[in-house]
Amino acid sequence: MAIVTLTTDFGLDDHYVGTMKGVILSLHPNATIIDISHAVASYDVLDGALTIAQVYHYFPSGTIHVLVVDPGVGTERRSIVVETERYRFVAPDNGVLSLACEREKQVTVRHANRDRFFLKPRVPPSTAATSSPLGRTFESRRPVSRTR
Repeated sequence: MAIVTLTTDFGLDDHYVGTMKGVILSLHPNATIIDISHAVASYDVLDGALTIAQVYHYFPSGTIHVLVVDPGVGTERRSIVVETERYRFVAPDNGVLSLACEREKQVTVRHANRDRFFLKPRVPPSTAATSSPLGRTFESRRPVSRTR
């Protein structure tokens, strides 16, 4: 049974955390998903790095830690997969994993650059935020105004 942790700057006022959990469970129905925090300061890479560095090592070996804290969301920034002796991390390639990596003896970093790693939009892309794989995953994290 896989344990997947989530650390984001999404907050809890919209559907993005739920969307991530739905995608994870669709791919791995027996996964246990743990919310570390969704209150990382918006786009604050250092806050995200400090948050994950303080907690990841308390989890069992084999845990997958997913972080989404990225001031460059919607750009061409690539995602990375970092493997250590005990853990795997998935995050944007922006330094958010730097503090956790400093604590590990063995670190392997790979770019997650295959299309199969990214959710395809179900609606035609309509903004610049959907032009990159990471942007396509969540389309846009900006609130949409609605008129009724």
